[in-house]
Amino acid sequence: MRYRTWALPAVLLLVFLVSSCSIAVSEEPKPRPAWLHETPIVMVSNHDSMPIFRRRVGANTTWQEDDYEKEHTEEAIRKLKDLGVTVVITHFYKGFGLAAEREHQKKALELAALVKKYGMKLGVYVGSTIAYETFLAEKPEAESWFAPDYLGKPVFYDSQPWRKRVYFMHPGYREYMRRVLRIAEEEFHADLIHFDNTSMQAEPSIFQHPLAIEDFREFLRAKYTPAELEKRLGFSDMRFVLPPRYDRPLGPINDPLFQEWADFRCVQLTRYYAEMEELLRAQNPQVAVETNPHSGISGRNTVWEQGLDYPRLLAHLDAVWTEEGDPAGVTEDGILVSRIRTFKMASTLHNTLFVASGGESGNVLQMAESLAFNRQCIGDLGGVLAGYDTAEDQRRYVQFFHKNFEHYRDVDNIADVAVLHSFASMGFNNDRPAVSTMLFEQALIQSHIPFDIIFDDNLKNLSKYRVLVLADQECLDDAQMDLIRKFVADGGAIVATEYTSVFTNWRERRRDFGLKDLFHVSAPASVGDGEHFLDTGPVRTQVGRGRVTYIPEIKPAIQKPFGARMTSEYWKLPVNWRDVVDSVRWAARDSFALSVNAPDSVVAEPMERRKEKELLLHLVNYNVARKPSVSNISVKLRVPKNTSVTKVTLLSPDRAGAPTLPHQLEAGMVTFTVPTLATYDLAVIQLE
Repeated sequence: MRYRTWALPAVLLLVFLVSSCSIAVSEEPKPRPAWLHETPIVMVSNHDSMPIFRRRVGANTTWQEDDYEKEHTEEAIRKLKDLGVTVVITHFYKGFGLAAEREHQKKALELAALVKKYGMKLGVYVGSTIAYETFLAEKPEAESWFAPDYLGKPVFYDSQPWRKRVYFMHPGYREYMRRVLRIAEEEFHADLIHFDNTSMQAEPSIFQHPLAIEDFREFLRAKYTPAELEKRLGFSDMRFVLPPRYDRPLGPINDPLFQEWADFRCVQLTRYYAEMEELLRAQNPQVAVETNPHSGISGRNTVWEQGLDYPRLLAHLDAVWTEEGDPAGVTEDGILVSRIRTFKMASTLHNTLFVASGGESGNVLQMAESLAFNRQCIGDLGGVLAGYDTAEDQRRYVQFFHKNFEHYRDVDNIADVAVLHSFASMGFNNDRPAVSTMLFEQALIQSHIPFDIIFDDNLKNLSKYRVLVLADQECLDDAQMDLIRKFVADGGAIVATEYTSVFTNWRERRRDFGLKDLFHVSAPASVGDGEHFLDTGPVRTQVGRGRVTYIPEIKPAIQKPFGARMTSEYWKLPVNWRDVVDSVRWAARDSFALSVNAPDSVVAEPMERRKEKELLLHLVNYNVARKPSVSNISVKLRVPKNTSVTKVTLLSPDRAGAPTLPHQLEAGMVTFTVPTLATYDLAVIQLE
């Protein structure tokens, strides 16, 4: 197997010579460490249990250190093995300094030996903050790494003021972290590196560091010629440019320096992890690289808030963590909350998603969601003592995952629809693009229409899809629009909304829609001064072999405040969700791979295993807390051409047995009925 290897100079050249807002990412799935492909990932972790950290944090229990000792016993690890755990992420480096943490690392080495003895994979925790009270005794020069006060406030970790934050591209810090990683491989022989707090590393406050300011100026000089800088900023001398400061919610981000600064922060974070990946791959090509960007696709503008662009960052990772919240379920207000978007993002970018799925007894819905949407990972069950206290129903789900693991590997999404998240649209506006895109996706989720989330580079190959959704993707450049036109000319369809293509990728206003030739309507006369929408219903047009629908507005059921994050409290189905769904159906000529007759709180996800000639349909009852079972779910699923169906088997951790369902094959669609769904079912359709 070949592994991705980047020579660092090539990486630096790529990120500095890029002339658009985003860096191209390969469309092909990246090679990954073989064990990730072969292992059903069931995780536990004890990132924060070591005494030096717990003592400094405070508010501990009197038995905390007894539990710490218990975590490192053979009995605890044997119980994890019996539970079905396959990956243990242990404490390793928390930022107190290698000298201050050495005794705890020796303890972690004992744990590592036990993990390896029982045939589990070993991950190690690597923090990104500095506990300066001990660290400076080891490295006094680290004082120069720290980010200076921002808006009059020290740059600490949340409510722990003893954890300072650094400009991660400082040469001294990078050299220290390379030393940390060498120990992780040379002494621990780690199978996985868990980088924590990625979501905070490139926040605005970090980039007030003097070195970051110089790096920003150099970034602008390398990205643009003097003539281009004149056009972009009005001047070409970058010597006195300073990064912007802001202390208020922002809607549209029109200031070109703000835009460039957001892009620069994304570039720097990518550079850092490209460097760390290169070091790790050189030491051990089989090590998995994973980080914690925290937010996922949850309505936060990660580009602006965190300097985090998922397509660029995940090009250097094998797995990615989310702590976005959004636990699966249906709220009292009837909002279906899920992490489906984040799972789909990770899938498109060829990563596995790590997510907490243990905890509350009787709640297996988080595990069900991970089974349905993830890649080979049921999630994190909790701490290293999980073998003592994991609930029986959760154990049952883990056993089911192991028993049926062949159905969770080598899988590909079946999706008729692609929803574009363009970098400039989603990164340079905190309001309408986020609102419309999230709500459009919500309508697809609750209407059982299979879709993928895609990014700029994916526009180069849309052949898989029938419909491309441009939900207020207001910023598109000429090359992107040409790719969209080609998709329509080849017989594809688009559904666009609001201000899609009104702006360039610099948010410069065009006289009309850039895609007016497809929309067959003119843009509102006033854009950017409040919201102005065309007073019409959906406009449907046949364009050559393709179809185009333009929807003037996605109408939120719950209004999001200006500049606020488009988080789950606003995800109620839009007022005109039926128009949205009908438009997608018309665009697709009412020919979808999947048709499911079930409540809108049941979510369906079809997949395929081509080599094994197998189709899969995952069903999840998100409203199981209020409706413990759903009966008689009828399903139609398209089968590949020139194939027949030999058997439909229904698998579930919620019941014994694996019944064979009666089925029919007609006009290329297999039909069957799922008699009863509790929390999770997997229908396996065998082909020949």
